[in-house]
Amino acid sequence: MSHITLAHGNGGHFMRQLIEEVFAAQLSNPVLDANADAATLPAMTGELMMSVDGFTVKPLEFPGGNIGSLAIHGTVNDLAVSGAIPRYLSLSAIIEEGLELATLERIIHAMAEAARAAGVQIACGDTKVVPRGEGSGVFLTTTGVGVRDKNLQLGLNNIKNTDRILVSGPVGDHGTAIMLAREQFGLSGDVHSDADSVLPLCQALHNLTGLRFMRDPTRGGLATVLHEIHDVTGLGIRVRQTHIPIQDPVNAVCEILGYDPLYLACEGRVVAVVAEEQAEEALSRWHALETGRQAHIIGHMTADLSRVVLETELGGERILEELEDDPLPRIC
Repeated sequence: MSHITLAHGNGGHFMRQLIEEVFAAQLSNPVLDANADAATLPAMTGELMMSVDGFTVKPLEFPGGNIGSLAIHGTVNDLAVSGAIPRYLSLSAIIEEGLELATLERIIHAMAEAARAAGVQIACGDTKVVPRGEGSGVFLTTTGVGVRDKNLQLGLNNIKNTDRILVSGPVGDHGTAIMLAREQFGLSGDVHSDADSVLPLCQALHNLTGLRFMRDPTRGGLATVLHEIHDVTGLGIRVRQTHIPIQDPVNAVCEILGYDPLYLACEGRVVAVVAEEQAEEALSRWHALETGRQAHIIGHMTADLSRVVLETELGGERILEELEDDPLPRIC
């Protein structure tokens, strides 16, 4: 068979073949037992952390990745910015009847490659097949388990006045890449998703006593993370437009289509809040990494403001409003 059929989800021969030849063959590791109903995990030292995420990106494949690699990066990154070292993932795949088997194989292959690169193992999984027209190809849900040092406590409540805000690289790449991949705007461009593991970026800051908080700016982008920080802390935020890294092709696409890259998703960036006196050290550590070479200190927390304010290139100011409408649905 070259396409998924309902028989691949009926519990019989074709379902077993799908699991063994597509999923288990690609994702094999010492803890994955395709014949068991539950996985046995080894004992782990430290605080256990768990995260879950669902992925419905359209199109399934895009410049820089596909829904499979995105599912790994998304869950690994949620654990990483929380201070955890990701260890194990579960996978739930809801596959639509009619999906090309070759497409599914590419997705699972990308997932396996991303998992190995991030140092995580798929411990267990489940597959379901839904009738044609009910699944948009494939939906993935991943649950991640990681371990955090009990002495590393990060959170919005740790943020203080004058703390500096850093971003690890250019923003808006993933959202822009998805826009171009959909080809519904008649545009083309050399923009790739930034989807990647942010674990090395996070680990580089773990022993900084002034590290307050980290977040990966996915749906809603950088601006939404800034508003989350402002809403919880009650402090104002001042950021400089000239300090926010944005690639020229991303700016060009956004100008043509009327999008603001500050609200577009990233899938391989970190926003960190660090004490003022350690901000330059944090920046230096990021610059030493390939994925952090374009990191910048973009702004600071201030009790003198009650809003999120952007200093523009021309020296003026504008308020960054909180996102209300989804500028680009089905991006992750």
